[in-house]
This record gives sequence, structure tokens and C-alpha cells, in this order.
Amino acid sequence: MKSYGKKIVDYIKHPEKIEYYLLKHKIGEIVPDKIYLSRMYKIRIGHKINWKNPQGFNEKLQWLKLNEHFDERTRLVDKYDVRCYIKDIIGEKYLIPLLGVWNSFDEIDFSALPNKFVLKCTHDSGGVVICDDKDTFDFIAAKKKLSKNMKKNFYKVGREYPYKNVKPRIIAEEYMVDESKTELKDYKLMCFNGKVKCSFVCSNRNLKDGLCVNFYDDKWKPMPFERHYPRNPVEIKKPENYTEMVELAEKLSENIKFVRIDFYEINGKVYFGEITFYPGSGFEEFEPEKYDYLLGSWIKL
Repeated sequence: MKSYGKKIVDYIKHPEKIEYYLLKHKIGEIVPDKIYLSRMYKIRIGHKINWKNPQGFNEKLQWLKLNEHFDERTRLVDKYDVRCYIKDIIGEKYLIPLLGVWNSFDEIDFSALPNKFVLKCTHDSGGVVICDDKDTFDFIAAKKKLSKNMKKNFYKVGREYPYKNVKPRIIAEEYMVDESKTELKDYKLMCFNGKVKCSFVCSNRNLKDGLCVNFYDDKWKPMPFERHYPRNPVEIKKPENYTEMVELAEKLSENIKFVRIDFYEINGKVYFGEITFYPGSGFEEFEPEKYDYLLGSWIKL
């Protein structure tokens, strides 16, 4: 009861949280895209969006959501179908080995999987379960998480059109770690009109203090800002194959106003991660804010 009472008091003090809750649940599904994005932007970023003349990175991502509905991008965000695209454009050697694909959790034959593996939903963001030991793997928790995600249409969360018609499936990929032996850092290259202008690295995903994000310019010099997540005080070393990553990202992002291409570096080799058109769904604040406008100036609408 105490926690319930605290929640009510919090909602009274911050009425925008009530609106956010309603938009994130069923009532939000009937709200038109432009109104939904306008309200979510105001709640998350703190000021109104300028639809007529967007300037910031987050504003321009919302504009792109509303104005670029390209059906061919559906397969680029589908974690299974994108594999064929990557194979055709840059080569199969950049793909993490696939162990299987299923239409539901109950179809998975775990006896056929190795002791370590990674399960991913193909149609969303965050639908990932890592198994580093089948003997201690929590199958019940994994089923609960992935089955819940399989019922969701990720498009409704941020009105990201490429996700609207992705078929929900589950894939298993080979378990891999980088030189840390404990995690797999991903190098996320931000491509503006086919050119890599900056990158960021996610680290410490599995640590108690939580995810850290460090931004770097195209020369791998640290960029002095944060976007929603704190910086790792320990700077991330430039990947050994950074030049190769840039070449691949620019090949994959050709003729696209903005897209993020992710890679891993494992035992000296580059592997493809995913393609993302709207990082953080365009709802993650910059600190200092001027960097929102710097990155925004790189998107030519």
C-alpha cells in the first residue's frame, strides 16, 4: 500500500507521467502518429517539437519517422531477414553464425543447441536472452520474457514504420564475447547521407552500475557529451578494424539520410550487429543540448 500511495503522489506532482503511461499502453494505439510523437517528444525531451523546421537530431528523427515510409526497410530491421541482405551486400563472413529460427519459444529444441547461445526476437529491440550455461539457464524466465515480446508490435512503441510489418520470430545465434571475456561491446556507427560522422560504444551492460555509452568522432576522438546514459570514465580503445567497419557502414548506408550500423569485433574479426534507423527512437536527451543540434545539422532532409 505504501508503494501504491507513493506512486499516486508522484503522479499528482508529475501529471506528465500519467500521459506517458497512457500513451505507452492501449490508449496510445488509437492516437494518430503525429500527435503521439509530438506528445512523447514533449514528455521525454522537455519541449515542443518543431515539425515545420526541425533542427535537432531528435527532432529530425521524428520527422523521418513521419515522412519516410519505405517498405523495403522492413527486412533491414528484421534480425533474421537482414542476414540475407548483409550476405548480398558485404558478405556472409560478417554474420554471426545462426543456430536456428522458430515461430515460438515452444518450438525450440534446446537439446540441439550448444551449452552457450543467444536468443533474440526478430521484430523488436531488447528481446534478447543470453545463455552462458544450459545447466543453470532459467528456461521459465526466458520463455516468459520472449513470449511476452512476441505478442508486441514494436512499431506501436515509437511509431518506427520499418517495424510495423516484421514477422515475430525467435533466432538463436552463437554465443560470443570480445577481448574482455565477459561482454560483447558493440560499435555503433552513425551514418549521415552515407558517411560515418561519429560512433558510439555501449559497454558495461552486465555490470551492476549499468550501461555506459561513449561517443567518438570520425577520428575516434572522444566527444564531450552524453545521450541519456552516462559515459564510461575509461575511454574505449579504437577497434583494431575500425577502418573496415567504416567502409562497410558507408556501403550499407548509401543513399540513406540517416542510419546506424552496428558491428562487433571478436578475435580480430568484424561481425555485423544490426541496422537501426532511429536510435533511442529519437527520445533520448543530449547533455549538453548543443550536441543534439550538432548531430541534427548532419541530417539533410
